[in-house]
Amino acid sequence: MTTITLPIYNIEGKEINTMKLDSAIFGDTINEACLYQVVNAYRANQRQGLAQTKTRGEVSGGGRKPWKQKGTGRARVGSIRSPLWRHGGVVFGPHPRDFSYTVPKKIKSLALKSALNAKIKENNFIILDSFKIENSKTKEALKIFSSLKINPSGSALLLLDKIDNNLKFALRNIGFLTVNRAADTSTYEILAHQKLIITESAIKELMERLKNK
Repeated sequence: MTTITLPIYNIEGKEINTMKLDSAIFGDTINEACLYQVVNAYRANQRQGLAQTKTRGEVSGGGRKPWKQKGTGRARVGSIRSPLWRHGGVVFGPHPRDFSYTVPKKIKSLALKSALNAKIKENNFIILDSFKIENSKTKEALKIFSSLKINPSGSALLLLDKIDNNLKFALRNIGFLTVNRAADTSTYEILAHQKLIITESAIKELMERLKNK
């Protein structure tokens, strides 16, 4: 299994070092079947399942039989809320339900590894030595992304080991950016963004999370 070595950049966009990635986690393997399962599960778990229609028993009114059973020459009707009638109930309509389901931990882990490997293969994986902003100014943060040649018309995911208040204030108004902790990121989140930017400490935390899984 080949070992992948990636450059480490500073916030000015200059290469200052390299990092050898753990070959047990990072490699050429991209398991599309696992990615498919995990992404589908994630999207299903986001569904609220609140759609609801009323059956003939739930629609208000219709308690009295509109006309007698026989002798009128008209069809038999027991309620004006029959599904055949206007303003009647709905047959086999949706009701609140839970769409969520679980995926085995090993498949989740393999999918996350595959998502990371996909970003490396696309050359969309950037490692920073650290990400620090002295003043909580969005302008300072944008300078960093400009130095890293991040296209503002695209999308980027920034993974950190921890997020302090200064960073929150500086990054919250950047439309193309999503910020998260490496310990909390998901396969779907990584695949949903074009660029993945991760700090050196965060990638170590991520590797520790994926080790032996």
